[in-house]
Amino acid sequence: MSLTPKQIERIAHLARLELAAEEIPAYSDSLSRIFGLVDELDRAQTAGIEPMAHPLEDQVQRLRADAITSPNARDLYQQNAPQVDGGLYLVPKVIE
Repeated sequence: MSLTPKQIERIAHLARLELAAEEIPAYSDSLSRIFGLVDELDRAQTAGIEPMAHPLEDQVQRLRADAITSPNARDLYQQNAPQVDGGLYLVPKVIE
């Protein structure tokens, strides 16, 4: 699938990107190749293939113990903060 410069400009507008005119051919080529790959994947025969819950279905995952490894140092870290209340950092209001 080949994208036109107008389509690239529309995509850039939707993504809130500002593209120079000389950048449009590069983006057109890159996005066209991405869409081509998606089209190729779409043509893959997947009939009769059951979706996997996760890729290690028949394998056992080694998991680490769910244990606390470092102490809670919140009070130590908040000593440097200009304003703290109830364990929360207070910041100036920026939106009225």
